Amino acid sequence: MNPKFSCLCVSLLLATVTSAQQPSTPATQAPSHSAVNQTAAAPDKIWADLMDGNERFATGKAKPRALVSLRQSLAKSQHPKAIILSCSDSRVPPEILFDQTLGDLFVVRSAGNIADAIGLASMEYAVEHLGSTVLVVMGHTKCGAVTAASSGEKMPTSNLQALVDQIQPAVAKVKGSSKPDTLVESAIQENVHQSARDVLAHSEVLRHAKDEGKLTVYEVEYQLDTGKVVRLDKASASAH
Repeated sequence: MNPKFSCLCVSLLLATVTSAQQPSTPATQAPSHSAVNQTAAAPDKIWADLMDGNERFATGKAKPRALVSLRQSLAKSQHPKAIILSCSDSRVPPEILFDQTLGDLFVVRSAGNIADAIGLASMEYAVEHLGSTVLVVMGHTKCGAVTAASSGEKMPTSNLQALVDQIQPAVAKVKGSSKPDTLVESAIQENVHQSARDVLAHSEVLRHAKDEGKLTVYEVEYQLDTGKVVRLDKASASAH
């Protein structure tokens, strides 16, 4: 082995060992997950804050914010209070319609507000490492993905077909009890419920957090025409 290369390897190894033996500096050490949980707001308080924000958005009274100083204060860490699983629709940006700002929300978006493995991993990260205690699963009126799934037509690409296949069970569940003109809206709401169930069924981390009372799930629909977010899970809160 080249003597210079050998010396370099030894130097790097010694530097790594020395660094590992040094105590963490309290000023730069990230807060632990347990520390985050101790200071986290109660889920109903977080939900009330989101609803207050949505009211401001719907009435055109969004809060002014000092984004430059806020951005600087968040440069080293984040502790978003809520995770939002929502549709990718350009008319449904969660930060805007809940009148929240930098650092408030951990957002996962996909057409039809469904979560694949990557989306689930993102939400697990928010719960386990960032201390998020609320998950909002949000559909919206006139959702194109659910409309496509409700049509029963074969999609032009395999990726689009995979998307509607995820939504099809929700469509099938309401098809027998819905009139043709209300099928899409009924399927949109059922798809929210299904997405919430799927998230918990396919993620042991999120399911365990919910069972232990560390994660509260809200199921909602955003109304494009009014700007209001409407909760769908009130009547079946114990089931979801």
